[in-house]
Amino acid sequence: AALSLVMQVFPPGPARGKALGVWGAVSGAGGAAGVLLGGVLTEGLGWRAVFFASALAAAAVLAVGLRVLPDSATTGDGLRSLDIGGAVAVTLGLVALVYGLTTAGRSGWTDTWVLASIAVSAVLLVLFAVLELRHPRPLLPPRLVRVGAVAPANVVMALLGGVWVGLFFFLPLYQQQVLGDSPLRAGVTQLPLAVANMIGAAIAPRLARRIGATPTLTVGMTLLAAGLLWLSQISADGSFTGDILGPTVVVGLGLGAAFVQLTGAAVTGVPAKDGGLDGGLVNTTRQIGGALGLAVLGTLAASRTEAARGTTHIVALTDGYRIAFLVSAAIAAVGTALTPLLARRATDPATPTPAAERS
Repeated sequence: AALSLVMQVFPPGPARGKALGVWGAVSGAGGAAGVLLGGVLTEGLGWRAVFFASALAAAAVLAVGLRVLPDSATTGDGLRSLDIGGAVAVTLGLVALVYGLTTAGRSGWTDTWVLASIAVSAVLLVLFAVLELRHPRPLLPPRLVRVGAVAPANVVMALLGGVWVGLFFFLPLYQQQVLGDSPLRAGVTQLPLAVANMIGAAIAPRLARRIGATPTLTVGMTLLAAGLLWLSQISADGSFTGDILGPTVVVGLGLGAAFVQLTGAAVTGVPAKDGGLDGGLVNTTRQIGGALGLAVLGTLAASRTEAARGTTHIVALTDGYRIAFLVSAAIAAVGTALTPLLARRATDPATPTPAAERS
């Protein structure tokens, strides 16, 4: 809904590019800010305070949003127009899939519950696809994924979400469990990453106007992959300045630039009537990619740590985190390789067509 508002308020062109830059900077910085504030709250009041603070923040956003956000027309169809069956099927299907992938890390891929969860997930997701084809107002209209670069942009966004969530999960764990940092120090040291992310998001629209959106996206994804590959070289006796500072700055620059360009590509050329659906799709794709990516990366890291039990506990943990960052780099590299598909499926978001302007 928030992204839909951005698309409605800012028409295609430089103004929308700047708005998406702000959107990307805030979104990326929010992850690092969450780690920082989470460290402060955990160390000062305990881990439960994180959830109370999140609830208060949501209430504050709601209160401010009701005052400052523009209203929009509604269809008045009410609950009868909602695709309840599709929503239930896709939600339960994704929950079953994430549960199966996560459980595999400790129970093995041949475990009955793992296999059953993945099988149930497959059935529910197929059911979701069938329901979307039959419902008069589906949750995910099939026509939407055929517009412009919506389909490839969402695929790459899912990959980006996987490495994004994995980064903010494994990096603080490495700092606290291996380097011995406190939650507060682990949070504070996320600031260079947050600043680099904001810089990457801010310069992405300008760079896109000079060299094109797809080359800018390629640069961002390449920086992200390179930074994650660099992070995979962390050591059990490392330090923040020697093992984390450099690669996280590279990751932050790439992450900010890539997120802005992917969001722009995913919404360019979509008719105004589908703006809300498209905004919801690209954000949901990022969250789904994050959940699935973290499940896979967590399973691989746990398996690697278990296999290294013959060494010290610190070395075993480091081996697990290294494999998580290495696989994340590979995922980002796959996303980089897919970026040419966006150029084939849509015109450059940095230079919108008249049709895009009319939509």
